[in-house]
Amino acid sequence: MRKGIIITTAIASGVVITALIATPSIAAMNRGGDPQGTGPTASSSQPYAQTEHMNRMGDGMGSASEMGAGMGAGNRAGMQGDASKGVGMAAGLADVASGTMTDEQKASLTAMAAEEKVAHDLHVAFAEKYDAAVFSRIARSETMHLDAVRTLLERYSITDPTIGLEVGVFPTDASQKLYDTLLAQGSASLDAARETARTVETTDIADLTAASAGVTAPDVLAVYEHLLTASQHHLSAFGG
Repeated sequence: MRKGIIITTAIASGVVITALIATPSIAAMNRGGDPQGTGPTASSSQPYAQTEHMNRMGDGMGSASEMGAGMGAGNRAGMQGDASKGVGMAAGLADVASGTMTDEQKASLTAMAAEEKVAHDLHVAFAEKYDAAVFSRIARSETMHLDAVRTLLERYSITDPTIGLEVGVFPTDASQKLYDTLLAQGSASLDAARETARTVETTDIADLTAASAGVTAPDVLAVYEHLLTASQHHLSAFGG
């Protein structure tokens, strides 16, 4: 995978100072150091895009009333499993054909499941800590994205490394350390949390672009395309 970026945040005189440092991408870390990777760009898949309609509420395009979703421990279950929207997104793949995947592409898809969980769990944690509805709203979106990736894993008989893991628990030491680091950075302040969220979305965009290269399976390309567009919307929602 290509290199992503990870953020190092220092607080000085009340100002968040950000330094971008080249590090292995989230997806590469989620493979536990697996060197497999791919290059950039995704192609279009209209049937899935039309069915999903980008889920405007979850992907940073909702109305003011839609953005007022509640936060806190009581909302955790809803953010983890927004069943109707998650099933709807996965169901959008019903009319999109499957194809063939290389071992390298399967490894990238597996890593993407862990990457979506990192994003989801961080947003859940920040939603509980801060009075900012954007985190809970986008956490619901990440639930749908993980559900779509899991649908692909099932289609291609690939083991899902995230099944059964609680919020904040990850399948590899590298992804666990990454989550813990980002959580600590974002816990410094609301501004730091937003900056951390922007880093996550920027890295997702780079990883999804890389993972899409060379993929010919229509359903996989459709999901990658949707997740890429959604991450761009999320980035904007966090001020990126």
